[in-house]
Amino acid sequence: MSLPPGMKFNKDGLLVAIVQDSKNHEVLMQAFMNEEAMRLTLATGIAHYFSRSRNTLWKKGETSGHVQYVKEMRVDCDQDAVLLKVEQVGAACHAGFRSCFYRLVGADGSLREEGDKIFDPQQK
Repeated sequence: MSLPPGMKFNKDGLLVAIVQDSKNHEVLMQAFMNEEAMRLTLATGIAHYFSRSRNTLWKKGETSGHVQYVKEMRVDCDQDAVLLKVEQVGAACHAGFRSCFYRLVGADGSLREEGDKIFDPQQK
């Protein structure tokens, strides 16, 4: 599978991937993709990413079952980021929430959790 022409991966060979629910447009997560992750995503229709902390490729939901079926991929104007519109099965967030953006910032800088957990990450 070939990549879209002109993609600009950073010095580490990565680009930003923003992930959004294809139906309600909720932003679910932000991750990174390398060329292999992008090729696998395009070839399979299932989101693949590159984990900087583990320094390895990962298929979203491979161990959790919380798969992301890619409905659409868009590239930004600089061609250094992608937007994935997905059908999310289960939670996108490893902390148990549907979205990784579950913390609301107050005017005083405080953080407040919003929403219910879909799963308990302590119960594996």
